[in-house]
Parts: sequence; structure tokens; C-alpha cells
Amino acid sequence: MPTTSISTALGAGSGVDINALVSSLITAQFANQTRQLTTQSATITKQISGVSTLKSGITSFSSALTSLVKGGSLATAPTSSNSTILNVSALSGAKLAGLSASVEVRQLAAAQVATSAPRADPNASVGLGSFTLTLGTATVTNGAMTGFTAGSTAPVAIPITSGNSGLSGIARAINAAGAGVTATVLTDSAGSRLSIKGATGEAQAFTLTANEDPNSPGLAALNVGPNATTTTIGSVAKDAIIAVDGTALKRSTNSISDLITGVKLDLVSASVGTTVTIGTSAPTSALSQAVTNFVETFNQLNTSIKEQTDPVSGALRSDAAATGLQRQLRQLTLTPLTTGAPAGTPTTLAEIGVKTNRDGTLSVDATLLSSMLTKYPQAVEAMFADGKGASGNGLSSALTTISDAAVDTTTGLGASATRYTKAQGDVATSQSNLTDAETAATTRMTAQFAAMDARVAAYKSTQAFLTQQVAAWNTK
Repeated sequence: MPTTSISTALGAGSGVDINALVSSLITAQFANQTRQLTTQSATITKQISGVSTLKSGITSFSSALTSLVKGGSLATAPTSSNSTILNVSALSGAKLAGLSASVEVRQLAAAQVATSAPRADPNASVGLGSFTLTLGTATVTNGAMTGFTAGSTAPVAIPITSGNSGLSGIARAINAAGAGVTATVLTDSAGSRLSIKGATGEAQAFTLTANEDPNSPGLAALNVGPNATTTTIGSVAKDAIIAVDGTALKRSTNSISDLITGVKLDLVSASVGTTVTIGTSAPTSALSQAVTNFVETFNQLNTSIKEQTDPVSGALRSDAAATGLQRQLRQLTLTPLTTGAPAGTPTTLAEIGVKTNRDGTLSVDATLLSSMLTKYPQAVEAMFADGKGASGNGLSSALTTISDAAVDTTTGLGASATRYTKAQGDVATSQSNLTDAETAATTRMTAQFAAMDARVAAYKSTQAFLTQQVAAWNTK
């Protein structure tokens, strides 16, 4: 790059380019500090980025495994031999190994449904007053209620005023009362009907009794009960009847969670005389795939950690939290994930075929894994079980412990992030201070050289005058 010689530069007074001179001197004076701060800033930026990468990697790994475990696909699941009659599912935390039961669905639970006679206009007033809705058990013959015994639940009063005295308004009033029934208005070519449906279960039958306003009668036409003459019982309130291993039992709903330990039964249809067998299915394929996916994700995270902690080029090579994370992950395959297992039962990932390679990556011994899943399916399942339900920590809990320690704001990567962010702020402050110092030095030097230039200009002026005078003297 061409340079300007001080001796040949054009300018007032001394002929020196003062701005260029000052700029060169300032650059030379502050170059070392500027370079150091720029290098520090770049290094800290890489450290902050590295910390963010590792925090994201370990938390995502842990969260994904936790979601997989909680999703239930890695746990032994109940099976039904006839899903058109009975569906089954596992309750949270259930241990179902060895489950065997036979179920006969003799009757589905049903809700009482009462429907009024049709009326031409759903908005026309039926009458004023109130209804009393009472829950209990009922006897129904050919669509008519012939008997009713009130239950222990207190009756509910439902006021019917001029603003809600039509079928639509009465339906809204019943629903707003929260009495345990639901009212709707059904309309076809014959007119509109008030339909009221209760909850399933024999004890959820109901009566609806009008308390009419003498000045505006008519509500009794919607009565539901033994004395009702215009209301039809289209569905009778019934309990479900299920025979479990030959013992007949009743429940008020078709979704039952308290008959077979750890299993939810959903009754689909009644089939007297047909026995549905309930067993279990081990998640062999799902567990095998989970092990493979775990190893692949581990290796991806391990690559990031090795890059960040490389002793030569790693941004976090001196970060204790990063190297600690690497050390904890390497110990994971040897960490017992269950306790109290019989001798010879696998309790670690290494024992089921997860091998640690010389470079720190993991690989799967497919033959050993398949053998362990065949011989010890419950033990392998326990390793992947939720920690709260397992006899030990479980892999998910073990990885969560590592993740929590890694992002800890006191000793983990969270603390590193805080430290690096502060350091970055300190460098930014130093850079700002250096800029201020450069500005002040530039101003000071420019003023000094300007004063010098003015003096040189004066000397040159004096010199020119004296030269003229000497010349004049010599001509005389």
C-alpha cells in the first residue's frame, strides 16, 4: 500500500499531513490492546455458543427419553382377545407382567333418557313455575316409569320464568342448574320434543316434577316419573354387569379402572356367554428400537461435547462443567438402573449389549440385546421405566439427573453461561473505554501537531522575510 512521506506531504506550515500522522501514531499505540480485546471477544462468543449447544443437546436428549417413557410404549401392555366387546389399556405406573384374567360383559351401563310429547313451537311458553329434579332408582315398563325410589342426593329446584318458559328456554334452565342431567330439544316433522338424559348407572335415574304457577299452568306436561302421562322413557338407567373370572360385578359406567389392578376396561358391547381373555404383550420391538435410538442420540451429543472440549481447538476445553458432562455420560452405560434384581439379571446398559467404543461413542451388540430381551424382558423394561415406578432410578431418571446437573446455574453449564456473559460484558466495556482513550489521544495529538505546524509556519514566514531583506541589501 502506498505511503505518504512526512518530508514530502503537502500541508500548511510544516507541510506534514497531520491527520495521517496522528492516525498512524494512534493505530500503532493502541494496536496491541485492540487486538487482544478483539481476540477475547471472539473467544468468549465461541464459549457462549458452545455452552448453549451443549445445554440444548443434553436437555433435548433427556426430554425426548422422558416423553418416550411416559408415553407407555416401552411398558408391558394389556391385551384383549376381542376388542369388539372389550378394550383394555394400562393405568399410569402399572406393572402388568404375568396378568391373566377372563371377562364376560353381560350388560352395558346405560343412562335414562326421557322425551316429552311433541309441541309445534319450541319457543312457545309451556307454563310458569319450577321443576324439582330428583335422582334415584326407577322401574320402567314399556317406556313408562312405574316406580321410583329417591337416592341420597338432594333434589334440585329449577325455576321456570317468563324468559325461559318455552322448550328451548326450559332446556337451558335445566342445563344451567347443574343437576346431573343434560337437556336438549329434538325437532322433526312432528314437532319439537324436550329430551333429558342422565348419567349412566342404575342409581342415576331421575324424576322431573312440576310445581306450576296457578296463573300459568302447563309445566306438568313435561313431568318425568311414575305419574307422567306424556313423557316416554326411551332408555333405562342401568349398571354395567361384568363377570371377572366368573364373578359377576356391577359398575355405574362402561369405563372401569377398579376391577383388575393396573388395567382400565372400556366396555364396547354386551355379549352374554362370550369370555374375553385379558393378557399382556411385552414391548420387545419397542425396547430394541429405544436402545438403538438412545445410542444414536448419545453419539450425536458426544460428538458435540468432543468438539467443544477438544484440548487444542475446543472453545470449552477448560470448562469444568463441559468436561464433567462428558465424564458423567461416559459412566452412564455402567450405572445400575435397577436395584434388588436377582443375581444374573442385567441392571446396566452394558449388560444388555450397549458397548462403549475406544473413541467414546456407543454401539449396540444386536445379538446380546436380543438375547437379553428374550431371557429378561422384565429386567430390560425396568431399565426404561419411569423412575417413580421402577425399583431403581431407570434410564430416564438417570439421564434427567445428569441433565439437571449439567444446566445447574451454580456449578453446571448454567454457571458457565453466566460467567462468560459477564466476561463478554467486561470486554465490551474495555472496548468502549479503549475507543474513548483513542478519541482523547487523537484530539490531544492533533492539537499538539496543529500548534507545532503553526509555529513552523511562523518560522517559515520569518525566514521568507529575512531572505527578501538580505536579497534587497545585496542589490544596493
